[in-house]
Amino acid sequence: MRYLFLFIGMFLLSSCWPTRVSFTDATFPEEWKLFSVKTFENNAPNTPLSYAATLSENVKDAIQNKTSINLTGSPKEAQLEIEGVINNYSITPVALQDGDQAAKNRLSVSATFTIFIKAPEEDQMTVVSNRFVDYDSNTDLGLVESTLLEEVNAQIVQDIINQLFSNW
Repeated sequence: MRYLFLFIGMFLLSSCWPTRVSFTDATFPEEWKLFSVKTFENNAPNTPLSYAATLSENVKDAIQNKTSINLTGSPKEAQLEIEGVINNYSITPVALQDGDQAAKNRLSVSATFTIFIKAPEEDQMTVVSNRFVDYDSNTDLGLVESTLLEEVNAQIVQDIINQLFSNW
């Protein structure tokens, strides 16, 4: 009787075993082999000078790390071309306390991206990303700005990847 239960248990466990394991959720057309990212344009005042280039590099790194698509320096070879514009970069007070003092400040970044798809058929999509992160108003922005921008960039990059791979 013990062997019967053991056999049934093994059968049930093996029948539920996955046939394929993947560590990425991204599915996309097989034609997509190469992509290019044009350094994003910065139209927002007060943005750090290197921010557009940093965000561009973050997008490149994320697509390369999360998919099997390779980066190319030539947009003519690429099946995907990504261009972007940083529209807004602002710091505003939030969570006002007594005496009109802000307990927190909000760093907001707004950007628009255009993705040109050349294969399997020509298409174009636009991604608008408005992201923010709150921080303590007693904190010096100069000390935490790079950390805050890393967090905002991760959110923006995820918006691009979600939009890019949600249609396929």
